[in-house]
Amino acid sequence: MNRILDKQRRRLKRRVHIRKRILGTAERPRMSVFRSNRHLYVQVIDDSTGRTLVSAADLEKSLRELKPSVANAEKLGETLGARLKEKNIAQVVFDRNGYLYHGIVKAVAEGARKAGIRL
Repeated sequence: MNRILDKQRRRLKRRVHIRKRILGTAERPRMSVFRSNRHLYVQVIDDSTGRTLVSAADLEKSLRELKPSVANAEKLGETLGARLKEKNIAQVVFDRNGYLYHGIVKAVAEGARKAGIRL
C-alpha cells in the first residue's frame, strides 16, 4: 500500500514540475492525458481562460469498445486530432501529466500527429 502511495506522490510531483513550464494559450492549447487502469482521457485546455476546448475519452458511446492499450490509445489520439481540426486548432502543447512518455501516452501523441496536429 505504501509503495503505491509513493508511486502516486512521485507522479504528482513530476506533474507539478512539468506544469510550471507548460502553459496552454488560445493559439496553442495544452493537450493533457490521464490514464487509469480502466480508462483513458484526453483533453485540450486553454489555460488563459481555463476552458476545455476539446475532449475525448474511451467512455463515449462511439469509443466505448476501446480499452487502455497502445493500439486503442492511438485511435483515441486520432479521434481527438480530428476534433481539433474541426475547431481549426493545428498546434498543441503536449502535457504527459507526470506519466512517462512511453506506451499509451506516446501512442496518444502519435495518433494526434497522424491526424495532422503538431505537438
